[in-house]
Amino acid sequence: MKVLLDIKDNKALHLMEVLKSLPYVRTKQITGEKALLLEEIREAAEEMKLIQEGKKQARNAEDFLNEL
Repeated sequence: MKVLLDIKDNKALHLMEVLKSLPYVRTKQITGEKALLLEEIREAAEEMKLIQEGKKQARNAEDFLNEL
């Protein structure tokens, strides 16, 4: 299982040390930019799921491309 945690900087060092001491846990720090990208991808996937379920209306492709 993979878990992404958002921890205050002043508490992160202690928690990272605890996690690293557990033999069944691997830790990897990521940059804020990468965390933001992962969050945006997760939100996009959730939006696609809602569109497929008919709970949300899809946008016109031309409108989407014009937004870019």
